[in-house]
Amino acid sequence: MKSFEQGFIEQPPITQQLLQTIRLIGEYKGKQELFKEQAPQALETLRQAAVIQSTESSNRIEGITAPLERIKQLVAEKTTPRDRSEQEIAGYRDVLNTIHASYAHIPFTTGVVLQLHRDLYQFSVPQGGRWKTANNEISETRPDGTKFLRFQPVPAFETPEAMERLHERFNYLWQSGEFEPLLLIPSYVLDFLCIHPFLDGNGRMARLLTLLLLYQAGYEVGRFISLERIVEDTKQSYYDTLYQCSQNWHQGQHSLLPWYSYFLGVVLSAYREFEQRVGLVTTTRGAKREMILDTVQRLPNQFQFADLERACPGVSRPTINRALAELRKTNQIRCIKPGRDAVWEKI
Repeated sequence: MKSFEQGFIEQPPITQQLLQTIRLIGEYKGKQELFKEQAPQALETLRQAAVIQSTESSNRIEGITAPLERIKQLVAEKTTPRDRSEQEIAGYRDVLNTIHASYAHIPFTTGVVLQLHRDLYQFSVPQGGRWKTANNEISETRPDGTKFLRFQPVPAFETPEAMERLHERFNYLWQSGEFEPLLLIPSYVLDFLCIHPFLDGNGRMARLLTLLLLYQAGYEVGRFISLERIVEDTKQSYYDTLYQCSQNWHQGQHSLLPWYSYFLGVVLSAYREFEQRVGLVTTTRGAKREMILDTVQRLPNQFQFADLERACPGVSRPTINRALAELRKTNQIRCIKPGRDAVWEKI
């Protein structure tokens, strides 16, 4: 809303670094179709892993967790939710699948946002699909137990109008074709989080809407590399940047540039990882093996079997074991603690 007020979004000076990031992302976007044609099976392996990682990471950021095996089963729809956390994970899975399958046909309206939020909570308490009915706040609990108010969102009674205004202005600028989509999208996400339109689920909805808008702008990297995982890996920067850019938002005097830099950095990181992984798994045989070997290189010097499982959620335990045995045989790693919770060390 505030970022889209007349004349505001045109004001921020765009740095050379931002321009270069946008240019690089555009170059990667141009390679997407080539990757799809050259390595369809490899991309399917990446897609399966990304769905699991996105579902796990986006929920875990909000403190919603479940064992990895349960998440895999829920994502594959081989089981039904058995507690509140699993209900919310299953809801995220369904909204994610809707966006993946139908993004080109989803109008970006407040009604759609309400519908997706309803689906997010379809398996749990009936609070989805409604704007907040009470004021909420974004706070942080310090180590000593005291609470710190990070931001006071739009009051509940102003929320429906604020969301309508946000979508009206966003869609006008989007359809005009005169503004860079890679700047419009993070501007929308920041305003959405500052309005904080729901009593619960705002962070997860913001990440889902990010995917939807990126897909609609032609940037499909989130289908193959989990943007949510990258956000989780940089969670402190995510929260710090949001806090910085929300200051003076109500007065329309906030800064968008730090948030642009963070947001576009996440997208660029995903594309770089995408290109590297496609290069590693372009052959039909050994795609999952190569993914494991690449992941080992990325992990700390000492790592657990569970770290590999989490980083390669679409790969079975026997396949991971075979890859580890190969690395051990070639003296690239050694086992320093055997058993189910084995710890390995790179040599």
